[in-house]
Amino acid sequence: MTQPKSYRYRVVDVFTERALEGNALAVFPDASGLDDATMQKIARELNLSETTFVTPATRSDCVANVRIFTPSRELIFAGHPTIGTSFVLLDEDIVPKASERFRLEEKVGPVPVRVEMGERPLDCPLFWLTTPPIRAGRTYDPKRCAQALGLAPSDLLDVPPQIMSAGMPAAFVALKDQATVDRAWLDSAGLAVFKEGATEPISVFVFAPTATGAYSRMFAPEFGIVEDPATGSATGPLAAFMLQHNLVAGADGTRFISEQGVKMERRSILHVQLHGERGADGIEVGGYVTPLADAVMKF
Repeated sequence: MTQPKSYRYRVVDVFTERALEGNALAVFPDASGLDDATMQKIARELNLSETTFVTPATRSDCVANVRIFTPSRELIFAGHPTIGTSFVLLDEDIVPKASERFRLEEKVGPVPVRVEMGERPLDCPLFWLTTPPIRAGRTYDPKRCAQALGLAPSDLLDVPPQIMSAGMPAAFVALKDQATVDRAWLDSAGLAVFKEGATEPISVFVFAPTATGAYSRMFAPEFGIVEDPATGSATGPLAAFMLQHNLVAGADGTRFISEQGVKMERRSILHVQLHGERGADGIEVGGYVTPLADAVMKF
């Protein structure tokens, strides 16, 4: 009888400084020998928003190759897996702890990561990723979007809902306040409104501007995620969308936060840093990571 193989993995909570909040992530630091089908089965088994699998980089400018899977499909890029995997790589000395900048190889291409120690303890840095190039897509009829989300047209701000993408397309809908964001919901009929004419899976991101940035929720049923507690891949596009419509508050408008996951009791804080005029030189998304578990899977 063949002996089962063992694969060690870590579980971390991303975009939070408190355990059991933020967005949980499973990271397999050494996934060598796992094929694509098995990675997908493992992600389905763990049933977290995403699971990552680390293998040696195929590019000389990257420290590791990172594969990202939701319970239903592989992603070319995602934010909380990038941030959480970066923490594990440093914590396990796969990347030297003194490293302040490095790149992860993902299917979208090399993703730059910056480690900011600041005034935090050395074991709890703030990790930043540079958002891949953002593209804008189609706009939607606000009245149909309101109906799709179980809301009234007056619940939306006077801003056309629009697809934005940094590799993972999402429909962004600006709502009037936090209570309205919490009332929004999306079923299959509502998703069909946003899917009209789409050629790839999309998610739906609703938010309200706040004094510190945005209060947000993300629905991603096509990715096997009813609601996502924290969506780093959508936060760069969120910043671009808010800048486009002059929705960014704050003293200088260069650094703010998106608060997500509150409705589902997984409060997440996603930091945004704009570089250059209105983010023309890049948009970084950052967050803290809290380690939770160290486990072994055998099969």
